[in-house]
Amino acid sequence: MTNVVALALASDPRPDDNNVVAGWVGFAVMIALIVAVVFILRSFTKQLKKVDAAKQAGVFGEEPEEPEESEESEQSEPSDQASDVPPTRHQN
Repeated sequence: MTNVVALALASDPRPDDNNVVAGWVGFAVMIALIVAVVFILRSFTKQLKKVDAAKQAGVFGEEPEEPEESEESEQSEPSDQASDVPPTRHQN
């Protein structure tokens, strides 16, 4: 029995601490993760742009937002909107 234990200890396949590296598989996994994150961020940005456009169009039950203008042009134009009219809600 001691011969088996001695033989197992003598043929230990563990490498030295200095020889352990991630290799090409680790590199490929990191590149795949980076590509996935870039794809997800681009998709998220597109979705946020769609939400912003829908908000400006008044889809969320609020009155449509107008593009921001300078303060002088807002003060010189009279308001056409009635404040007592409730906003309409669009249903899909």
